[in-house]
Amino acid sequence: MRPPGFDESAWRRHSWLGLLIAASAALSLVFTCITPFAAFAVIGATSLSRWNAVRLTVVLWLANQAVGFGVLHYPWTARTVAWGVAIGGSAVVGTLAAQWAVARLGAFRPWVQALGAFVPAFALYQLTLYAVAVSILGGAGAFVPEIVGRVFVVNALTLACLHGLNQLVAAAGYSALRGRSEVSPARFVSR
Repeated sequence: MRPPGFDESAWRRHSWLGLLIAASAALSLVFTCITPFAAFAVIGATSLSRWNAVRLTVVLWLANQAVGFGVLHYPWTARTVAWGVAIGGSAVVGTLAAQWAVARLGAFRPWVQALGAFVPAFALYQLTLYAVAVSILGGAGAFVPEIVGRVFVVNALTLACLHGLNQLVAAAGYSALRGRSEVSPARFVSR
């Protein structure tokens, strides 16, 4: 028996967001300097409204920073904080790029939208970070092909896992979130 006033769709939405935040924190621990923000940008763009996807990106970035400074003991230097801010800003740019692509691919299946959004999300995330690194942070050593390739693979694998999880959640009957004002019509989880 559910308590009076229990909103199942809100509970499901918050559970999905909590799962994404937990996944981001766990991946921040596992990959330390390669949190797959492009993958999360695509998941946000395909399952949330514009505003909520950007808010999710900021929360994921905050979780990443909390893990970095609180658990992994990143040094409290101006350079480290500046990198953190650059990563957060780049993650938001990647999310906006993913949303732009998803809006243009709206007639396609969800996996096509996800793949189509991944390319601009990853590219703009990396280009924004690169521009800040070269112009403000003094170097581009983190952008050699081997490292960018590793970041790409981590993001692609994370996107595949998150998209699959999204589809499983939809198959389990969580599509009741569609049509909610906080979620874009026909977008949350699956079609």
